[in-house]
Amino acid sequence: MTDTALLPQARKRRRRFSGLSEHQERRFTWIAGVIVLAVMSGWTLSIVDIYDQKQTGTTSPSVARTVASSLLNQTKPLPFISDAAIEFLDPIRGESGKLRAAFVTPGTPMGSRNANPKLVARYETEGEAPYVSRDLRAPREPGIYRMAFEIDRARRAIEDLNVITLVPFGEKKSGKIGLYYLGSWPYEQGGKPRLPTYANPRGFIEVTRENQSTNVSEHFRISQFLTKDQRDVWPKYLLLEPKLLDKLELTISNLQAAGYTVEHVHVMSGFRTPRYNHGGGNTSGRANLSRHMYGDGADVYVDNNKDGQADDLNRDGRSDVKDAELFASMAEKAEREHPALVGGIGIYVACCGHGPFTHLDVRGYRARWRGTSGG
Repeated sequence: MTDTALLPQARKRRRRFSGLSEHQERRFTWIAGVIVLAVMSGWTLSIVDIYDQKQTGTTSPSVARTVASSLLNQTKPLPFISDAAIEFLDPIRGESGKLRAAFVTPGTPMGSRNANPKLVARYETEGEAPYVSRDLRAPREPGIYRMAFEIDRARRAIEDLNVITLVPFGEKKSGKIGLYYLGSWPYEQGGKPRLPTYANPRGFIEVTRENQSTNVSEHFRISQFLTKDQRDVWPKYLLLEPKLLDKLELTISNLQAAGYTVEHVHVMSGFRTPRYNHGGGNTSGRANLSRHMYGDGADVYVDNNKDGQADDLNRDGRSDVKDAELFASMAEKAEREHPALVGGIGIYVACCGHGPFTHLDVRGYRARWRGTSGG
């Protein structure tokens, strides 16, 4: 019997990782070696890359830096101001949702008190330093401003809404502001108006050659409502009631929904200064309390090709009072569906150098009539 104690014994391998078999340990060591080799290769490439950049003067990011940046950016959400954060502006857009301007007195808070208290408003106008407001108040200087909101590092520009701060009514002296003549309003010297809509205006839009093309709603610009006198006097001063724009836009929407093409509405007469209303042009039929003097009345007709003539809106082969009646019927529908826009609707036949047209206003009570000259 052979004594095994006298035979040479195989040396027992020392285990490096307890809990692993010899085969598992070899496999783990091999994988670890591959990883170390890859890391060393990456660092080597980075060093070579840095050296090449120094030699060539280029500043392109290294492979390692690019990968790291990509990974970090994927885990870091971009700052964003949601629609919900600015929904307090919705009432400014009117019942039609198509108003593109807010008419406010200087320093007036924008929107409701439900706005996020962290929001900061930023107002910008041509040639002026931005006006920043932490309580969302409108700029204190009259003008037309683009608006953006900021919160923390997020910023959102409001591309389809202008803020128009008004020149206070008290700036009018001796019937004019600067060189622009306005005249006097019916109750300016005393007396009590029967409705608030007949009180003195709160302020005027200052209109310059540069800003006259500003959109105030989807289909209308400031210049369309200017009084048609003092052509070479700038700046001009204008009254324009947002409810009038809302009623016009709703009437257009009603026409389009009924299958009629409306791309452009011509404003034959918009705002009239008291001076012009009483003494300029053809004044026959102009009331002493004309809604045109308050900026909430307009004489209009559809003129898609912009040739200065009323279109055949109802497609019966001729342009006549029936087209004005059709426009009026859609304004009636707008009033029924939106009682806050109640006012006057007048239908006018072709006469005295003009074609048929429709008068709309938002005086605050229902009025209907037919006529031949301007309302």
